[in-house]
Amino acid sequence: MIVVVLLILAYLLGSTPTSLLLARTRGIDLREWGSGNLGASNLYRATGLGLASLCTLVDVGKGFVPARFFPRLDGLDVSQLALAYGVAAVLGHIFSIWVRFRGGKGVATGGGVFLALAPGAVGLAFVVWLALIIPVRIASVASLTAVTLFPGLIWLTGHRFDFVFWSSLPLVALVWWTHRSNVRRILAGNEPRIARGSGAPASTSGTEDSLSEA
Repeated sequence: MIVVVLLILAYLLGSTPTSLLLARTRGIDLREWGSGNLGASNLYRATGLGLASLCTLVDVGKGFVPARFFPRLDGLDVSQLALAYGVAAVLGHIFSIWVRFRGGKGVATGGGVFLALAPGAVGLAFVVWLALIIPVRIASVASLTAVTLFPGLIWLTGHRFDFVFWSSLPLVALVWWTHRSNVRRILAGNEPRIARGSGAPASTSGTEDSLSEA
């Protein structure tokens, strides 16, 4: 019973629409700004680096806290439950109960889960993301590249064909699925770059199925 309660709590924690709440502190409805995405990248476009960085940290924490600390509360010695709690948080982030079961794309929250399970691999993935986001300035390109390389980075950092490695494979598939609209725009050559103040209102941008970049 305690496991079910913790899974629900992890989902609710992940469901917190961080970027939407932070944007409201500046009087902005993020759904009506730029691409309409409820992610840190669109928050940066609307408010700048400060709130976007805070949003990223909170979204990472939404995955890290359940994966790292909830196993201490269930009274069981089952290491895979850490992953289960983390997955519940990621699903909450993607399908938020507070935003009509829509939300982010799971990169930051998924990164938080694996920060608890495989911190070395997450550190290397962040280096890959940073190496791309600075020159390219397209969040989806940096995120998809880092996530695609992630299972290999997990293997290199010592998790060789254990449950942490195998669980990273569906993570890659899930992130590609949540970024399917971004992939279409990348192929069409019209995926927006990150820039503060960029983008038309969401109602006129024509963006399809895009509620987050993180």
